[in-house]
Amino acid sequence: MEKGVLPSDFFNRIWKFFTSVKLTVLILLLLAMTSVIGTLIPQNKTSEAYLQEYGTFFYRFFDVLDIFDMYHSWWFQFLMLILTINIIVCSANRLSATWKIIFPGKKRFNVARFRDNSDKNEFTDNHSPDHLKDVYVPFVSKGFGYQKIEDTENGFSISAERGRWTRLGVYVVHLSVVFLLLGGLIGSIFGFEGFANISEGEKTDHIRLRKSDGIYHLGFEIRCDDFDVSFYETGAPKEYRSSLVILEEGKPVLKKNIVVNDPLRYRGINIFQSSYGTLPPKNATLIFESMESGMKYIKEASMGHPIELPESMGQFALKDFTQSYNFMGRNIGEAFLGLWTPAEGDPSQIVISTHFPQFDKMRKGSFIVSIKDYDQVIITRVFR
Repeated sequence: MEKGVLPSDFFNRIWKFFTSVKLTVLILLLLAMTSVIGTLIPQNKTSEAYLQEYGTFFYRFFDVLDIFDMYHSWWFQFLMLILTINIIVCSANRLSATWKIIFPGKKRFNVARFRDNSDKNEFTDNHSPDHLKDVYVPFVSKGFGYQKIEDTENGFSISAERGRWTRLGVYVVHLSVVFLLLGGLIGSIFGFEGFANISEGEKTDHIRLRKSDGIYHLGFEIRCDDFDVSFYETGAPKEYRSSLVILEEGKPVLKKNIVVNDPLRYRGINIFQSSYGTLPPKNATLIFESMESGMKYIKEASMGHPIELPESMGQFALKDFTQSYNFMGRNIGEAFLGLWTPAEGDPSQIVISTHFPQFDKMRKGSFIVSIKDYDQVIITRVFR
């Protein structure tokens, strides 16, 4: 508090600050601008994805400002809080004057004021005042909630009004906006956000929280009965669609097909369609071509389980799968990593590319191994 400023003066300054329409316009502009940023910069992706897209410098800069989770940042919550206070104070500041208009102690009508009104409409009627009173009083009584009849020097006047309550409409709008802002604040501060990967036919009763990477148990189960993704001609994803079922104690209680902007809502939790992916394959069908005999052998292999190779070529086991394998500085895409153990000699690693069948030929070994087929489980990613 400034030296020499009375508490009442300080309060008046604060009150005047929050009743400013300029403050309302400024906050709305800031919220609009930041919302554009939140649209242009994808929210709640992984740190690796942001590092790859923006580089180290901009990643750290955006991370400090909470741009990657903008709608839960302290400054976005602060803007919403200031706007909420601004609307409440502005409404309260004008409510007393509006209240006097709606509920006046005594309703008065100044006939002279209406006579001087530029929007008045005059006409002449040759009937007597008593006859006109009999005609207009019932008519006015039907259309207006309040009317007053006064005698004048030349006859009489009828004053009527309606719609005083409509002045409260602006406060109803303000109250609705306040409820929306408070709901957004409560959701931003106390809400949670996470994700769950579900394959077709599988279910889950928990999600992984984005901020803490902890586990949040939902209290019910989500089952994915079907997942479908369509693509544009360019190959870019066009639409993801998941058929989800909510289970309570093992029994289905709600079913809905969700897409990106059409979530499933249950128990106050919004389940959105986020993206899709694949689980690492566990089984593959391999082709072993002997360089000595030219024979090709087809073998079924499971991750981590060795298989015996013909022609005394030893044993082979799948050890890992990667979606992006770098070979001499070039990304060749998906690849299996296997371990070959010859009958004599040391084990060696073999890379099996899913996109380049002859990739193993560069190894110049006693056989060439390639992929014929492998199981690929597509998963849907949903989140709150």
